Order: sequence, then structure tokens, then C-alpha cells
Amino acid sequence: MSGFRSMHPGVAVVYYAGLLLFTLLLFHPVFLMTETLALLSLMLLQGQGRRIAGSLAFCLIIAVPAALLNPLFSHRGAVILFYFMDQPITLEAVLYGLMMMVVLIAVFIIFLSYNYTITPDKFMYLFASAAPKSALLALMTLRFIPLFQRRLRRIALIQGARGVSVREGSLRSRMADGMTLLKTLLTWSLEEALQTADSMKARGYGIRRRSSYAVHRLDRRDIWVLAGLGAGALGTLWGWSQGYGLLMLYPRMRPPVFSWQEAVMYAAFCLFAGLPLWVEGKEKWLWRSSARRSCPSATPGKKGLHWTGYPLE
Repeated sequence: MSGFRSMHPGVAVVYYAGLLLFTLLLFHPVFLMTETLALLSLMLLQGQGRRIAGSLAFCLIIAVPAALLNPLFSHRGAVILFYFMDQPITLEAVLYGLMMMVVLIAVFIIFLSYNYTITPDKFMYLFASAAPKSALLALMTLRFIPLFQRRLRRIALIQGARGVSVREGSLRSRMADGMTLLKTLLTWSLEEALQTADSMKARGYGIRRRSSYAVHRLDRRDIWVLAGLGAGALGTLWGWSQGYGLLMLYPRMRPPVFSWQEAVMYAAFCLFAGLPLWVEGKEKWLWRSSARRSCPSATPGKKGLHWTGYPLE
């Protein structure tokens, strides 16, 4: 591991917890878009482009309905755009729905990046010594959704050979086949949970303080990054306490005014959101510069470094 992922897990937890807090506190498109772009750039530098593309459809399925349904159910606002089924569609309701869509996308990307950076062993290293049962319960809860998805695909593949399918037949038969797949999934999961509990009890889990095979220590880089995150967080919280970073939409949208105080707050927020991006970019740049110095006869190409000297034996 390298870059931001190689830092102390406490630094990453502070970063993602702060981003989640600011996502809930700051209701402003500039701040939310900056946070989303910073996280996407960080994941791209970490080589997570395919993961972003694979999760984009699921994210849009959750976020887009918020933008579409809010103006249909909320008719607050002073500027009426048009009428739909005798109900007014207001500009404020449309903008609020779009803002909620951006918030949901930002939260989804935060957890997507968190799951890549904070591995299960890092999570247990941070919290298992203080609350071993709660940490284990939270970790098992986080892994249930992808685990159930993988198991359900395997069950559907096996049961498909017996003619059990939720894609073919009448609605009643598909519902019955779906209940069969769900019953198999729950039986499998409960049986494995009992086996896991018996195994943990036999090994004495929770009797003594849990040890970890990986020891993470705060070095000078971690301290500097924590100091930068703290400065950015304090500046952002100061601006929020003064009423900045909020876009008022109801009952009438106020014209957005970006004062110098809000610009200072935005600079502090950019420091907080972009500091891991700087750490990751610096790591990439140092690695490439050291590769060029150690191999001067190599020339950069489209797919990496190509040797131009004598063949190596």
C-alpha cells in the first residue's frame, strides 16, 4: 500500500468522518461538488476507475429519484414553473431535489472510498481494543450487503438448473421462486453465523484484550496531515457557525452571494477535502521520479516505461 492508504488508519477515519459531517452540515452546491470531485480524483489516482464505473449505475438509481420526486410531493416555493396534474412545480422544489441528489451521491462516494481505504483489519485495530463486540458487530454489518449479493447470485445460478428463476413465468411463480431463493439465502447465512459464533467462543474471543498482527504508528507525515486536516476542519466549522456554506431555498430562494468570509471558509474546506489528494499525488510523483533516476535509459510510453538500452539477461 502507498499514498493515503498507507497512512495511519486514524488519519483516514478523521478524514472520512469530517467529510460525512460537512456533507450533512453544508448545504451548498459549490462545497458539495468540490467534495465529490476531490473524492473522485483521489479514487482515480488510487486506480479505482473501474470500481467507480461499476458502482455508478447503483448510485444513480438511488439519487436520481430524489431529484424527480421532491418537486412532485413538495410544492413549497414562490416561483411556479408549470403545473403537473393540477399541482404546481416550483423552482425551489426542483433545486432542493437536485441538491438532495448531490448529497446522496457525495455520501455514496464517501463510503465507496472509505471501504477501499479502511480495510477490516484497520477498523478492528482502531476500535476492537475499546469495544470488541461493538466493533465486530459493525464490521459484520458492513460486510453483509456485498456478501448477500454474492451468495444470492450463486444460489440463483445453482437453482436455475432446477428451473427456479425469478426472470421467467407468471408473476405468482416468480414470487414463489424468489421466496425460495430468499429462504435458501437466510438458511445458509444463519447456519454459517452459528458456526462462526461457536468457533469464536471456542477460541476465546472477547475474554482478553484483542491483539493485532499489524501495528500502526503515527509518524511525522501522519502528524502533519492531521494538523492540516484539523486546520481545515476548524476553518470550515467557523464559517458554518457564522451562517456561511448554506444555500437558502425555502420559502424563497435567496440569491447566492460569495463574500470574502465565505471564500476563506471555502479555502479551509478545500484544504481539508484536498489534502489526501495532495498526499496521493505526491506519492505518485515521487515514485515516477525515482523510477526515472534509477533507470535513466528508460523512456516513458503509453503503457509504462520501455527499455531502450541493451537487453537484460
